[in-house]
Amino acid sequence: MTAARRHLVWDWNGTLLDDLDLVVRATNVAFASAGGPAVTADEHRVRFRRPIADYYAEMLGQAIDDEAFGRLDRVFHEAYRAGLTSCALAADATAAIASWPGSQSLLSMWFHDELVPTVRTYGLTPHFSRVDGLRAAVGGGPKAEWLEKHLAELGLDGRHVVLIGDSLDDADAALSVGARCVLYTGGLSDPARLRTSGHPVADTLTEAVTLARAL
Repeated sequence: MTAARRHLVWDWNGTLLDDLDLVVRATNVAFASAGGPAVTADEHRVRFRRPIADYYAEMLGQAIDDEAFGRLDRVFHEAYRAGLTSCALAADATAAIASWPGSQSLLSMWFHDELVPTVRTYGLTPHFSRVDGLRAAVGGGPKAEWLEKHLAELGLDGRHVVLIGDSLDDADAALSVGARCVLYTGGLSDPARLRTSGHPVADTLTEAVTLARAL
């Protein structure tokens, strides 16, 4: 950790929480509800992007307006909630959190009122100076505006921050506030896409922290 980068923001889904299999199952429930095809984990990792409505439109072969996306989003989250107890943390999540010497927080695009008690269930809350999720009825958009709000609540300048996440959207969000990002290949995105992004890339969370400490 350099003096300039003293705070670490963690992503949740696909990063600290190993929920790829559940996300794919829930996505397929949503696609099936619209008569769409099933997607494999590898296909999902290659094609998934935000806004999620664009991903859904590509996979379903039809335009997805706000009403249609809201319906699909509800189906997805009902299926996701039903399987959440099957998810574990990433294998080295707790070790990685413990290895960061500065302050830490968590920002997820999952609904705030569900995120907070879930993080508490995994015993991670004491490690974070703030835990924020999505404060909106329907998600699916970029993370950038939520990262800006998260850092404002913490009173932090983005230039003092590193974000560890598993998607190009995480990297875009970090860039939007002047932060740096380390991308983790064990999550919801195709590792090959991450490696061509120009951002530091790690195959484990402990490696991600090591890279973040050097930024």
